[in-house]
Amino acid sequence: MQRSLLLSLGAAALLFLTGCEGYFGTRTDLDFIDIPDYTIREIAYVPIQPEWKGFVRPVDLCVGFDELLYVVDEATEEIICLDEAGRELGRLTVPGVHAVRQDRRFDLLALGTHDTAINGVTYDLACLYRIRMIQGTNYGLEYGQIVHKTVHPFYFKNTFSLGDAQVRFESIGVLGSNQPAKNNRYYVTRTGPSTNNANQGPDDAVLQFSSSDEWLTSVSVNTSSGLFNNYFKKPFGLVTYCQPPQITANAGDDFLVTSLSETQAIQIQGVTFEESEFGAEFRPQTFQPDPSLANNYLQKPQRFGNPVGLCMAGDNTRYLWVVDSEKDSIYQFTSNGLEGVPPPPASGERRYAVTSFGGTGSGVGQFNEPRAAAYYKKILYVADAGNGRIVRYKLTLDFD
Repeated sequence: MQRSLLLSLGAAALLFLTGCEGYFGTRTDLDFIDIPDYTIREIAYVPIQPEWKGFVRPVDLCVGFDELLYVVDEATEEIICLDEAGRELGRLTVPGVHAVRQDRRFDLLALGTHDTAINGVTYDLACLYRIRMIQGTNYGLEYGQIVHKTVHPFYFKNTFSLGDAQVRFESIGVLGSNQPAKNNRYYVTRTGPSTNNANQGPDDAVLQFSSSDEWLTSVSVNTSSGLFNNYFKKPFGLVTYCQPPQITANAGDDFLVTSLSETQAIQIQGVTFEESEFGAEFRPQTFQPDPSLANNYLQKPQRFGNPVGLCMAGDNTRYLWVVDSEKDSIYQFTSNGLEGVPPPPASGERRYAVTSFGGTGSGVGQFNEPRAAAYYKKILYVADAGNGRIVRYKLTLDFD
């Protein structure tokens, strides 16, 4: 586990006592007062016990806008709903499910597969499922019903090729907006073999859908070298700035996405949406290093092994976590892309404390192919797929 040490205040706050005047005007000697010593304090994530078991291969999880936790067990093809104490509230079977998010209407969006017969041959095609959990006066995953299926490639064309059967939806990011017509749109990362689909771009893409599951666009990015509809290479994990809690969820179309391409040096790409009098466009977001504050930063070339997951804090810290299934580690960054967290103001330190942690194993700070993370109310949840568990952590600075 990577850790950083800070100086912090000891048992009591330090009072700057320089002396005072006595009753008859003579100066009182305060040398008899002992000033508390500074003590060494470690800033790190510590486990919250017990770990949650009862899963076979948990590959994704999210905290919903209903403040419940949703876990995807790839092995059993189920979504499982838990409360903050880890009590199971319901589960639902979804074919091939491997990712889930909740929109602000409390619908679940799940990525899986759908058996589709074409010319007498059955194909297992990529599919996005919309699951409605409000049924009359009842609410919950136990009442969940699939109300819509978006099957690849029929949301943008009527024809089918054998390459379409190799396409996969990877991750989802929900968008918020102050305009009701734009609220609850969402992004989906997609991978596949085709480098060109007529009027639609390559299989490797970030897709934007409306709140009614209509395909809107494949994101093209305008860079200093021109406009690219093939900007994304093997895009996988994706996160937006719209995170619970509901009342403070951010609006906007910005997002971050991971790349699993071996040829892509920058493995985490930020994309911003800009509107002006000349039109609207997506542009790359660059995170710069600052050696005076941190040794590493988000877009350091080849920083990660296999960055499969992204998680963003919904509070005002906007911390970002990267889940690396190859290095069995979780990396934490600030909103400006520097690795670690700022030290407490009273510490006297300036450099960020490194809180990234992990390593291969089944111990409390180790993982075996972690696949996803979620964060809510200062608790970090990790889907540790290879160990069949959900583990929880809290930063030492966040204990009251």
